[in-house]
Formats: sequence, structure tokens, C-alpha cells
Amino acid sequence: MGRGAPVVTDVDQQRAGGTTADPARAEPGAPPDGSAQRGAAGVGRVLRAAVVPLALIGLTSLAGVVLGRVYAGDLLARLVIGAAAGSVLVSVAARRLPSWLVAPVSVAAMAGWTLWSLRLAAAHAELPGSLLEVTADAARNGIPRLLTAMIPVEPTPDTVLMPVVAAWLAGLAGAEVALRTGRVLLGYLPAAGLYGAALYVVGPNAEPAIGATLAFVAVAAVGLAAPTGSPAGGDPAADLAPRVRAAVRVRLAATAALGVALVVGLTALLGPVLARQVDGRPVDPRRYVEPPQVQTLDENPLIRISGWALHPEQKLLDVRTVRPGGAGSVRIRLAVLSDYDGVTWRVGATYRNAGRILPAATPARDSTVETVRQQITVADLSGRLLPAVATPSEVSGARVAYDPATGTLIRPEGLTPGLRYTVTSERERPDNNLLATANVPAGEEVARVLRVADGVPEPMRRLAAQLAEENGAPYARAAAIEQFLAEHYRVVADAPSGHAYPNLGFFLFGPRNAGGQRGTSEQFAAAFAVLGRLSGLPTRVVVGFESTGQGPVRAGDAYAWPEVLFDGLGWVAFDPLPRPDNEPRPVEEDFRPTPEDPPPSEAPAPTVEPTASPEPAAAPDGPAGQGGVSTPVLVAGGGGGLLLLVGALLLTLLAMRRSLTRARLGRGDPGQRIAGAWREVTDALRLAGRPIGDDLAATEVAGQARQALLDAHLRRSGGRPLDPDPAANGDGHQTPAGAGQLPGGPAGSGAGGNVPGIDELAALLNQVAFAPGTATAAQADHAGAVAATYVDGLRAARPWWRRLLWSIHPGPLRRR
Repeated sequence: MGRGAPVVTDVDQQRAGGTTADPARAEPGAPPDGSAQRGAAGVGRVLRAAVVPLALIGLTSLAGVVLGRVYAGDLLARLVIGAAAGSVLVSVAARRLPSWLVAPVSVAAMAGWTLWSLRLAAAHAELPGSLLEVTADAARNGIPRLLTAMIPVEPTPDTVLMPVVAAWLAGLAGAEVALRTGRVLLGYLPAAGLYGAALYVVGPNAEPAIGATLAFVAVAAVGLAAPTGSPAGGDPAADLAPRVRAAVRVRLAATAALGVALVVGLTALLGPVLARQVDGRPVDPRRYVEPPQVQTLDENPLIRISGWALHPEQKLLDVRTVRPGGAGSVRIRLAVLSDYDGVTWRVGATYRNAGRILPAATPARDSTVETVRQQITVADLSGRLLPAVATPSEVSGARVAYDPATGTLIRPEGLTPGLRYTVTSERERPDNNLLATANVPAGEEVARVLRVADGVPEPMRRLAAQLAEENGAPYARAAAIEQFLAEHYRVVADAPSGHAYPNLGFFLFGPRNAGGQRGTSEQFAAAFAVLGRLSGLPTRVVVGFESTGQGPVRAGDAYAWPEVLFDGLGWVAFDPLPRPDNEPRPVEEDFRPTPEDPPPSEAPAPTVEPTASPEPAAAPDGPAGQGGVSTPVLVAGGGGGLLLLVGALLLTLLAMRRSLTRARLGRGDPGQRIAGAWREVTDALRLAGRPIGDDLAATEVAGQARQALLDAHLRRSGGRPLDPDPAANGDGHQTPAGAGQLPGGPAGSGAGGNVPGIDELAALLNQVAFAPGTATAAQADHAGAVAATYVDGLRAARPWWRRLLWSIHPGPLRRR
């Protein structure tokens, strides 16, 4: 050893990662420099460093898998998996960059992936328009269309935008927290939140995600069990002797494996047991979002028959069909009307946004199904109803909303001249040989199509009873009604529109010389349906067109026909129109009203067809500038992206709460609206920290509500005296100024007079409970005003930050 030569000690050599200089202490067969150990340690560090990113990718991807259960196909799941992998890998690749630079780089990459995803979804759904148009439409309408879409959801740009963006932001946030700061468990929170949001959006529309949840727990456990390394990024066992280092690694691996096995085993063992203890079904968020709406023109297209009959040459459609046989006429349905209130027939549909593939209908047992493909071009037909042969199973070329109960299609944006779309329908053909012995269903399932509104004219009841007595079997009754109408009435093009009870009474029994006993297919179909229901037959009215299947469809081809539901055969169409050139017999030959019920001598006022608005009405999923929840524009920066995600969630909660309030106060009969107003009051008490018990009477709850408002006002005003008005409550309680007051109170109170609001609302609730059907629309409006005033007063007494949280609190959404 020469002078000045460095002295390498065993400690130094161990710290350098090598072996000792003593050959006797070296392991047999090991290289003197320890390169093999260093190489193995490097490989181990690489593997351990990959575990956490892979776990983050897996957890975020599982949210896409869970959400994809309500989507058609696997496109949504693949796009979300791509977003999860891209966001995490960008963060891994940018670990050496400054932290402030990672978020802009990742958001730029997210923009590229999102645009590519939207283009792929548009091509998959065959949607027209440029990428810019598709992106702008998806950004405006992504959230409402996702929550109003029909199950299975078509992966279109507007239904994939939010899941893809949310998955990328969750992956970015999780990777930055877990990889840059080493807090793996905290880094799992974005992925866990995204997974919970996916479960909430799916709701009860899919089977429980037990397998995916177990996989989520297992992946999380693997990521947590992996050693994260020393603070400097090295191996925690790197500073130990080789034998000790090997023992530590074995012990760590065994502990990690045991921990993972324990977590997975407990989850698999206890998860199903705990799941069976839960009795309630998940809440469907779609109930809080208003689906696409229609105007009177589309809710009751039956009133358009008389107008079309006066302009028979007007071209409405152009149709090309491909069907078995290729010969004979084909019926193109415009709408199916199942609800009748004695004044008008209505579709009564709940439309859900749908993709190309519509939910498959179950065909009747004793009917055959044939596929009919139609290519339809719109000419002068207006409104939103989309014509198609029954029953549509696939639609391309137009974005549609669909009601499976009636099989009616609409285009929310409205029909425009030149619109071309293609429909594939599964048309059922019943076995006519079985009709004579077929029965008709009964019970709650068909109560809607058996309901007869109050106010039926007595001659109409007697006519239905006479036809039913002479014909016992259901088909015989339907055929008798069909024959009676065809033999005794005349079709004319200039008959006034109308199908209320007075109009049908004049059509059936009015004198011929005054215009009675004649009408368009509107009166024939409506009269058949009402007489059928009076005879115990489930009936409905269909409005559509008779077409050859090739060429133009004109206004003169429009007509209405009735249908009857038979067990095993489905809906069977009847044709009560008289045969051409048949001279009708006077009704008095076969049915004569009694003297105490003389036939009407004057025709009732005709129904005026409403004018179609050229612009679509504002709907949650309408075009730009017509309301709805807008998706925020994405901005650069990871912090900004997370804030936007939180903002979108808060806006969604706000929209859902407002939609719930509107539904409670504005939908249903007066009794349902009064009950909804009461629910608004009880929810307000819960939000104010004053929950009420289920065992209390309405009057007791009203007393607690008054006291809650009194206490809130006292806290707000710092104990200032109240407006003395004991008479307002009737029980000696003083009411804060403005509490229980409504603009223009009851008669005699004057504008802004004191109204016994909560007490009166409790009285109305008792009336609804103990005397159903007696509440009026005016009482329901008054109940809604009382509830709104009370809720506003209680909310105004809260601190400013509680007032902000009041409108987005999810509590009322969870309670049924």
C-alpha cells in the first residue's frame, strides 16, 4: 500500500452497497463487487415503484367498469380506462418536473384524449356534424343528457364527456398526492370518490357491483402493502447486511401477503352478509332531473286529424321501407295515446334520451315478429313526434328520446324539413285464429288503459252495456263496437275536431240534420276506445299514417285507429271506419236514447289545433341558449380542474334540489302537490336542525314549525321584540315579521296580510289524508305558496354560510 492510498473500510464498502474486503466474509459464488445484489435491488425498487401507479390506474378504471354497466357496449369503459392510464402515466413521467408544471401538462394531455374520445363516440353513434359542433353540444348538455338517458345509455359524445374528464382529473389528483408526497392512502380518495359517484349514477339500474367492489378493495390493499421506500427514495433494507436484508425482505413480503389475504378474505366473507342486511334500493338520480318535455301539439296529436283532412295533398313525409313480402300497406305510428280524462286523449309519456339501440320489447306469446326497415325524410310535418313503424328497436340519423311504455319517439330539437333518419322496427303480427277465444288482462298492470273518467253521458253507458250484453267474449265485444260504428256513422273531412264527452255524445247520438253521426277518424277511434273501456276492454288510440311503404305520405293519409290488448296476442288494431260507398243506417234503428236523456241538438265547440312553435321549448337537454345545466369549460391547471369538478358536483346538487322542489309543488293531482308542500316544510325543519318525529300529528308538527321559525328569528335578531299578532297563529305564539305572510292572502286579508300558513297547510294535509280527492287546484297552489314562504323565512334566519349549504344539501334527495 503506497503513501496516500485511500483506506477502504468494511463499513465504507457496506455503505457503498458492496461486500467486505475480507474474502472469508464474502458469500460463496458472489462477485467481489456485489453487482448482482445491486442489480437485484434496482429491479426490486423499479417493481415497487410501479405498484402504486398501477393501483391508481386500476382503482380509477374500476369506476369506468362500474359505470359502463348501464352503457351499451364497452366503449365507455375503454375510454375511462384510457383516461385513467394516461393521467397517471403523465404524472409518473413528469415526476422530475416542478410540481406547478405537472398540472398544465396533464390538462393539455387530457384535452387531447377527450377530443379523441368525443370523435370516436360520434363515429360510433354515427352522429353528423364537425368535431367542434359535437364538442360544443356535449359541453352544453353533457350532465342533463347523462341523467335523462335511457338505459342502456348510448356512448355518444354528450354521455361520455363527463366520465372521461372526471376519470382523468381523479387520476391526476391521486397520482400527484400518492407519488409526489408519498401519501398513498390519501391519494386513493379521488379514485374512491369517483367510484362512489359511478355507483350513484348507476343507482338501481344494474345488479349490485359486488365483484367490482371486491376488486377495488383488493387493488387498494396491494398498493398499500407495497413498500414505498425510504424518504430518499431508496430501499429500506439497502443499508443492511445481505443476509439481514434478505430476511427483512422476506418478512415484509410475507406481512404484505398476509395483510392482503386478510383484507380480501374479510371482504369476501362479510361483504355479502352486510349487503343482505340492507333493505332499501339505491336512489335513482334520474328521478330528480326533468326529462324532455313536449307541447300540447305533441301530447295530443289526435286534434290534428281534422286539420290534415282539410289539406289532403300536403306532403308530410317521404318513406322507403324494406319488409318481408314487400307488398301491401304499412301503418306508420306517430303517437300512442293511453290516457283519457273525459276531455282529451294524451300520450302521457316519460321520454328518456336514447341512443341508436332502443330497449328490446318482449313480444306477445302468440304473435310473430317481422323486421321492417324504414328510411324516412321529413317534409312539412311539424312538432317533435318522430314517425316510425311499431315497435322501433334501432334509430340512426337523429338524436331521439323514447317512451318504452307506449313506443313513442320524439326528437327533442323538433322536426325540420329535410331531416332524414332510418328506423328498424320489430312489428308484431297476432295470430288472428286465436282472437275469438282470447281473453283480456285485468289488474293494476292495465289500469291505465281501462280507466274511464267521470262524467260519461248516460246514453253512452247504455250503448256500451247493450253491445256487451249481446256479445260475451272480449273479441266479440270489440268486433260489435267496430261493426256498430262502421254501420251507423259517416266519415267526412270537414267535421270539427273534438273528442271530449260532449263531442262524442253529439257524434254518437246527435241528429243527422244538425251535423251529428258524422266525423273524422278522430271521433271514430275515440268513441271505440271509450265504449271499449265501458265494456271492460283495455283500449288505446293510435295516431299515424297509412302508407304503401314507398313514396310520399300526405296529410290525407293521416288517421287514427283504436287498439285492444289481448292476453298472449298483444295490442290488436281495429278499424271502425265505414266501408266506402256504404250508406250508414240511422242509429235509432238499433239504439234509441230514453226520453229523459234526449240527444244533443247542437254540436259542441270544436277543439282548436294549437300552433306549433318554430323553436323548440326549453328542455333540460335542449340546444344552446335554452336553459339546462351547462358543463363548465375546462381550464388549465390541476387545481383549477379539481375546482371545476367540485363546482360541477355542486351545480348538479343544486339542479337536483330545485327539480325536486318543482316536482313536489307542481306535479300530480292537488293532493299530491299538497303532500309535496308538506315535505318541503319537514325537509326545511331537518335542514335547520329541528327534525320531527314520524309519530307526530300534522297539527303538532305545525306547532313545532312555528316555534322553530320563532327561535331562528330570535337568534337572528339578537332578541329584538317581535310583531305582536297572536291571532295569526291562534295559540298565543308570536310570529316573526313576515312569517306566515303571503302576497295577497285569503279573501279579506288584503295584500300582505297575515295568513295562518303552517296551520292551514296542516289542515289541508289532513283533508288530503282523510278525504281523498276533495282538494282543489287552488288549494294546492296556496299550499305551495305557504311552503315556499315558510322555507324562505326559515332559511333567511340562518347564517350566510348555512344559507349557501342549504340549497345543495343532499339530505332531501336521499329521503323518500
